[in-house]
Amino acid sequence: MEHINPFTNAMKNLHRAGAALGLSAEAVEKIGMPDSIIQRELTITMDNGETKVFPGYRVQFNNARGPYKGGIRFHPEANLDEVKTLAFLMAIKCAVVDIPMGGGKGGIQVNPKALSEGELERLSREWVKTFYRDIGPDKDIPAPDVYTNPLIMSWMADEYSKLVGEDTPAAFTGKPLEVGGSAGRDTATAQGGFYVFQELAKHKKMVPAETTVAVQGFGNAGYHIARLFHEAGYKVIAVSDSKGAIYDKRNGGMDPENIMNTKKQKGMIDGCYCVGTVCDCENYKLISNEDLLKLNVDVLVPAALENQIRSENALEVKAQVVLELANGAITPEADAELYKRDIIVLPDSLANAGGVTVSYFEWLQNKNGESWTEEKVFTELREIMARSFQAMWELSQEKHIHLRDAAYLLGVQRIADAMPTAKE
Repeated sequence: MEHINPFTNAMKNLHRAGAALGLSAEAVEKIGMPDSIIQRELTITMDNGETKVFPGYRVQFNNARGPYKGGIRFHPEANLDEVKTLAFLMAIKCAVVDIPMGGGKGGIQVNPKALSEGELERLSREWVKTFYRDIGPDKDIPAPDVYTNPLIMSWMADEYSKLVGEDTPAAFTGKPLEVGGSAGRDTATAQGGFYVFQELAKHKKMVPAETTVAVQGFGNAGYHIARLFHEAGYKVIAVSDSKGAIYDKRNGGMDPENIMNTKKQKGMIDGCYCVGTVCDCENYKLISNEDLLKLNVDVLVPAALENQIRSENALEVKAQVVLELANGAITPEADAELYKRDIIVLPDSLANAGGVTVSYFEWLQNKNGESWTEEKVFTELREIMARSFQAMWELSQEKHIHLRDAAYLLGVQRIADAMPTAKE
């Protein structure tokens, strides 16, 4: 299979949106050009006394609407093309939910699992020492991403404060609560996705007790979205982790909490459904992740990895609605196939924007010296996600386009409106 540069795909989408919006060639070129591409080598002393060098990155995309915002990933395959694409998509995502921020993404090419905690802390602090002049609470606010977490953000925020000589919690988001993190951040991605789905459910008059759901992926986002569906009365009949999926043959619905307890005990999702010590192995079946995507359910939630629904399996998707909670879970070719078959796709650019929205709330709280309750966080999040869904839905109906294109057009238009060169 020919390798397609993800940034090339992103630029094709941008040019298509620019043409649909009637933007000038200059405006489209400006939106598609990073403001900064920063690559530096990070050198730390390992536990054995040897020094080791790691490539570090930060890409910043379009601050016309506000400071750059986006995660830092620690991954052995982190590379510039990936980071650049994700920074651009973050700019689009922030504009789709209409929060006043641009796009950023950073990373270190490293296998964090091969480092001790001390080495990981030294590397995290070294990234800040190396990049701190390029970031800051009014310039570029990093957050966690792949293989980074609140502890790493706390180290980074502490290092930044030391370097600038004052406590600056707003320089990073995704921090632990005790050092300025936001209530609700752990569940924000799933919560935001569920709010988007609820808006669609109103339009489609979906009845929870009559609606079946399958969730691919049982990490943070997947577990919480399954829990939210279950608590709202929907029938969650299949969930999966990286090792396989469990399917309820009776379509009766499962409690994700019980599945999580079993997973913690056994290290994987088991073919039986257990409540305490009582297990039902007759009515539940162990299937593959690929089989889960093909189940005859009303709602399918890819919440694991990218490129799960592809041209070769899109024809076998039977769900009425796909809630794309994972980034890039559906390839462009599969997306077109789903649209042709009248399957509604709630796109990742809105469906998983709850995380960055609550990161924005954390930044606001830190800037203003506030600490919001979880109730306030989720009330504000619901309002933003509902309003963003409505704008996307109305545009899709008006222009007879699918929701992904509508979201993209909204995001690009809002960026263009903030740029003097686009107002010709």
